[in-house]
Parts: sequence; C-alpha cells; structure tokens
Amino acid sequence: MRVLIVEDSPRLQRTLASALKQSSYAVDACGDGEEALWLAGSHAYDVIVLDIMLPKRDGLSVLAELRKRGQAVHVLLLTARDTVADRVQGLRAGADDYLIKPFALEELLARVAVLCRRAYGHKESRLQIADLEIDTAARLVTRQGRPIELTAREYLLLEYLAHRQGHTVSRSEIEEHIYDGQVEPMSNVVDSAVCNLRKKIGSADDPPLIHTRRGLGYVLEAAATP
Repeated sequence: MRVLIVEDSPRLQRTLASALKQSSYAVDACGDGEEALWLAGSHAYDVIVLDIMLPKRDGLSVLAELRKRGQAVHVLLLTARDTVADRVQGLRAGADDYLIKPFALEELLARVAVLCRRAYGHKESRLQIADLEIDTAARLVTRQGRPIELTAREYLLLEYLAHRQGHTVSRSEIEEHIYDGQVEPMSNVVDSAVCNLRKKIGSADDPPLIHTRRGLGYVLEAAATP
C-alpha cells in the first residue's frame, strides 16, 4: 500500500515515514500543500496523512481540491486543534478520519491500516485466498498454517493483489501502489517480484494462486478462470 505524508515538521515527517516504512508501506512525503496536490495528482495513493497547518496551502484547502477533482483517496487529517467544531469542519470537508496531536504512533498506524482496508472494501484485518491467509494487522502470511517469510516489498505486493483478489491488476498499477518516489522500477521489476512471490507462497505440490493474464497483468485467486 502506498501512503503520502504531508507534514511541514521535518522531524515528525521523518518519524512518520520511518514508522510506515517499517510497517511495509511504500511512502512519499512532502511539507507543503502545493506539492501535496502535485503528488496526489501524479500518483495513486491508498491513504494520505494530511496535516491541516501547512505552508503555501493549508490542509483543508488541499482536501477540498482533492474532492473537487473527484479523487476519493482516503485522507487522515492531523491537527493540534482539538475542539468539536474543528473536527466537524474537517470531516465535513471530506476527511475520512481525524487524529489530534500529540498522538501515539501505534494509533496512527492502526488508523492508516483501517483506511487502507476500507479503500478496498474490507473491514477485517485477515484476508483469505484458498489456504493462504494474510493478517494485515500483524503483517503475517501463512499457507496451510505454515508461516511464509516475505521481504517488505514482497509483502506489499501480496497484500495489494489480495485486496484486489479476483481482479486482473496491471503492471503499472502494481508499480504505482508498491513503489514510492525513492524507487525507480526497472522494466522487469514487477515480473521478477511476482516470480519470487510465487515461489515463496507455493511449492510444486500447491495449487497456484497467482495467475498471469498475458498482456494485461496478474490476478490472485484460488483457481484460474478460463
């Protein structure tokens, strides 16, 4: 899952980015409202963590512009304002959630996880595909009860495919959702990542779960459809 952090405090920005990356998110970050709008218009984010008090353009203005553009990306507002009126204003502007500073990192991570699940229509933190189970809260993957060790990037890929299970996902969509601005995907990086993931989640005796749709992309499902 790919997250954009919009926070003008360099220290807090670094802290949030580090925590999200350690939790297997692809992360971009910026410190003002204008750059936030440019990034949001250039990339497909699952969640935007948006501070209200920003230079150049404040968070509520950024949020209003996103909704005016028709962008339904889930937005978690950050603010030091803790009155009911302030919270109501943010929610009415189109925010999906609201977090008051100071906050615990664990709470922010939990709220981002909920918004990511909501973005794909899931309420539970467990995703099941045949005998493969993904615990998105603990970032654990098992098949037939057997734990599977994945790199952060492999986990991101698997979770994204699982959220889209049954739907063909193009290479460009995968690049947008699992690679951040610090990484320039090479032409075959997605194919290579899918190949490695296939090997890890299934042995020769296991029914395949990741299927190639030639010229279209990949689909994660229990059985290939004709």
